[in-house]
Amino acid sequence: MKEQLYVGINEDKDGGLTHLGRIVIDAWLFDILPESETCTGWNHSQMQNLYEKVYEAWEPYAHLPSRLPSDLQQRHTRLYAQVIDTAKSKGWSAELDEDD
Repeated sequence: MKEQLYVGINEDKDGGLTHLGRIVIDAWLFDILPESETCTGWNHSQMQNLYEKVYEAWEPYAHLPSRLPSDLQQRHTRLYAQVIDTAKSKGWSAELDEDD
């Protein structure tokens, strides 16, 4: 069985607004990864390790953006706005469909 590798946030469906894409964005937020790292070609173990680091970074803030300090709130807003703009340009819509 061939190991599945992450396509990277730039090639992820929904413009990166997936579970794995959000892990990458949050890793950028907390400086776990530089914003230039898209995680293209990362295997399951690498993504799991990244998830654990991101989860730990969110813990002091109860995993809520509203509890982030001002500088991180601003960065969160900027990062997610960029990804949402990219996703919209690729046809993503925030509207729920019958499957959601």
